[in-house]
Amino acid sequence: MRLVSLDPAPASPGPRALDPREPTAALVLPHGLLPLDVLNRHAGSDWPTTLAGLLDTGRFEALAAWVRGAPAALADAPVATDARPGPLLHHPRKILGVGLNYAEHAGDLGEQRPSEPATFMKPATTIVGPGDEVLVPPESERTTGEGELGLVIGRRAHRVAEAEALDVVAGVTTIVDMTAEDILQRNPRFLTRAKSFDTFFSFGPELVTLDEVGDLATLEVRTTIDGAVHRANTVAHMMFSPAMLVSFFSHVMTLEPGDVISTGTPGAVVLRDGCTVGCVIERVGSLANPVRDLKLRP
Repeated sequence: MRLVSLDPAPASPGPRALDPREPTAALVLPHGLLPLDVLNRHAGSDWPTTLAGLLDTGRFEALAAWVRGAPAALADAPVATDARPGPLLHHPRKILGVGLNYAEHAGDLGEQRPSEPATFMKPATTIVGPGDEVLVPPESERTTGEGELGLVIGRRAHRVAEAEALDVVAGVTTIVDMTAEDILQRNPRFLTRAKSFDTFFSFGPELVTLDEVGDLATLEVRTTIDGAVHRANTVAHMMFSPAMLVSFFSHVMTLEPGDVISTGTPGAVVLRDGCTVGCVIERVGSLANPVRDLKLRP
C-alpha cells in the first residue's frame, strides 16, 4: 500500500502553519489519489480518514491488507484530480534522527565512525512537505540538506528485539533533513539548535509499506541538488541498520504509532538560495524542496 496525506492549502512562502488537525489521507492508485473519506462513501467502509487516526486506532495494517485484496473495489473508485500531497504527519509524537550512519559520510566530516548510534530529536515545528520552501536562517552561513530513508512506526514498541523490529514499522518514506552545520561545528552541544530551525525537516510524500519495498538493504538513498545526484549509497552500507535503530530507540524510550525515525544520510549538500534540495529512494519515491536564504530574501 502507498498512502499520502493531502495538503489542504497550496504551497506558500515561509514556514508551514501546521493545522492542529491531521490532514486527510489518500491511497495512491495507478489512476490517481483516493481520499479515505471518499473511499468510505464509495465502499461503505469506516476507515479512519487520517494517517494518524489509522495508526492510533491500530487499523493501518488492516487497511493495507484490505487494499491488497480489494482491487475490484478500488478500480472504479473516484479519485481526486487536484489533490496535492503534504507532510505525511503534522504532529508526530517524536521525530528521531541518526547522524553519521554511513562510514563514507562520517569521513566527509572528518569524524570517526561511532561505535553506537549518534542520535538527536527534532520538534514538529521543523516539518514541511513536498514543494514547501526550506529556509536558511540568518543565524547560519552554512546550512546543509541530507536525503534520508525514513521509518514511520506503526505499533507501540518497548524494548523490541532487533529480529522483530521491522514488524512495528508501518512503512518507509523519503526525508530531507537540514542542519545548520556551522553552528554544530562551533560546539557539538549545539546539536539541538542546529537541527531545530523552522522548515528543517521535510518528509513525504508517500508512506510505502514494507511489502511494496522489499529488502530494505538493497535500497539506494540519494541526496539530490537541482535534480542531480550529489551523493548516493545503499542501506546495506549503513553502520546501524533500520531494524537495529528501531530496537535501539525502543530500549531508550517507548516508540509510539506515528513516531518517525530518520536513518541517516549518504551525504549532505550545502544549500544555496534558489536551489532545490531533494531525496530519491528507488521503490519508495522522491521529495524536493526549493531553498530560500533569509539573508538574501527575507
